[in-house]
Amino acid sequence: MRVWRKVLVWGAVTPFAGWTVLRVSGWEPVWPWTPLVAYTPYAAVVAGAGLLLAAAMRQRAAAVVALATTVVLAGTVLPRGFADGQHQASADGGTLRVLAANLLVGSADEAALVALVARLRPDVLALQELTPDALTHLDAAGLRTTLPYAVTRPKPGAGGSAVYARHPLTAAEAIEHGGFRQVRATLRHPSGPEVEIVSVHPCALRLYARQPCWRSGLRALPDAGDGSGPLRVLAGDFNATLDHLLVRELLATGYRDAADVTGHGFTATWPQGGRLPGVAIDHVLADERMSVRAFGVHPLRGTDHRPVFAVLALP
Repeated sequence: MRVWRKVLVWGAVTPFAGWTVLRVSGWEPVWPWTPLVAYTPYAAVVAGAGLLLAAAMRQRAAAVVALATTVVLAGTVLPRGFADGQHQASADGGTLRVLAANLLVGSADEAALVALVARLRPDVLALQELTPDALTHLDAAGLRTTLPYAVTRPKPGAGGSAVYARHPLTAAEAIEHGGFRQVRATLRHPSGPEVEIVSVHPCALRLYARQPCWRSGLRALPDAGDGSGPLRVLAGDFNATLDHLLVRELLATGYRDAADVTGHGFTATWPQGGRLPGVAIDHVLADERMSVRAFGVHPLRGTDHRPVFAVLALP
């Protein structure tokens, strides 16, 4: 009986100890670990259950390992559920309201999206998976009435994107990778500063063969810089969470995740209405010179993603 207790307990504890080592090390070259790391918040909860099991079975060594595993994973993910105190920083140069939505190969309900825009009143709308038909339907639904300026790069399939705005835009060269176009545009804000907006959408990680495309799409995103360059906002479907090393490296250049700093980092954005556990793969990353005043996730018919919305204050 003692042997079976040990087998049971160590079988529950060991996988999450390994998960912790991989997550902390940042080692992500092997599929399917790369998509699995997105579920680290769930792993932290299950690791805690393993600790309770080890304690109940009086397996001291396993309990020590499970305790270390639970503490490390909890320390990694728990801060996302608490506002960090910096989202109300002293940036007061004007407000920038940012909305991002993945249209699921153009199948999202255009009227519902236009209604969401009317309700939230964004200054910027970043769209992903914009098809030529969806572009036509959005124009017919009146999107350009509310957001008259646009840089659009539609494509059949999932590779198109766009940036719409309430204020004038200047197009920049789109980030092209693996058939995907991540639109870049510079917004001239009425309060004075110019802000570069990127509609983010690297390849999805559903297949092993797409992993290089996913990596190249994230690595091609511009760094926040040293504080002397233009303000930047990256908004859209990153196909990655805060547990992915490439996102953490991007944040380290000088961005802040709007959901994280406002305490909404556990709010899932995908899948909407799916059977899989939800994860936060849609983000608004703002230059750290901006403050984040608010963040929210909203429903949208016809797509598997929930749009993300952030209110930023410019320096």
